Formats: sequence, C-alpha cells, structure tokens
Amino acid sequence: MKLSTLSVPLLFALVLAGCITAPAGPAGPQGATGDTGATGNQGNTGNTGNTGNTGRAGNTGATGGTGATGDTGATGYTGATGGTGATGNTGATGNTGATGNTGNTGNTGAKGSTGAKGSTPSTVVIVPAQ
Repeated sequence: MKLSTLSVPLLFALVLAGCITAPAGPAGPQGATGDTGATGNQGNTGNTGNTGNTGRAGNTGATGGTGATGDTGATGYTGATGGTGATGNTGATGNTGATGNTGNTGNTGAKGSTGAKGSTPSTVVIVPAQ
C-alpha cells in the first residue's frame, strides 16, 4: 500500500504540470523561394506575300503614210517645181500596259506563350501544446 500512497501525489503533480503553459519559442526559418517558370515558345515567322503580276506591254503606234510624189514639169522651159508631198500622219501612241497586282501581305507570326509562374512557399506556424 505504501507504493499506492506515494503514487497519488506524483500523479497529481504530473496532471498539474500539464496545465501550465510555457512561452512560445522563436519563429522558424523562412521557406525556400519558388522555382522560376519556363520561358514561352517563340512565335512562327509570317508568310511572305506573293509577287504582283507584270503589266502587259503597250501596242506599237501605226506608221504614218508616205507623202504623194510631186508632178514633173513640162519639157522645154524649165519645168515647174513639183508640189511637196503631203506629210504622213503620225502613228497612234501605243496603250500603256496594265499595272500588276500588289502581292498579298504576309501573316504575322504567333505570339509565344508566357512561362508558368513559380510556386510560393507556405508559412509554418508552430502552436505549443496546452
């Protein structure tokens, strides 16, 4: 019985010690920095536009007609000078060729995607037992 009488005060002291709280300890170390996100892919190069068509050459103007030959003078006396032939008509000016079409504008390349954002470390809070 002697053992049981000594056990009661020891057990009471242990229960009472569990109710007393100690002050909180110092804060823990800061968490590690998150990883940097991956770099986005580069966009594709745009397509080059088609070359425009060349215009057609204009038509050549018609050649002017030859002037008429003057009449020969009468024999005996000095013959009269023959009349000057008519001047030929100037040929028509050729048409200007059509202007070629402008080539299509190339497409702009796609924009690269933005890299993923690194994770943020969590804060650790230590709560003492009560």
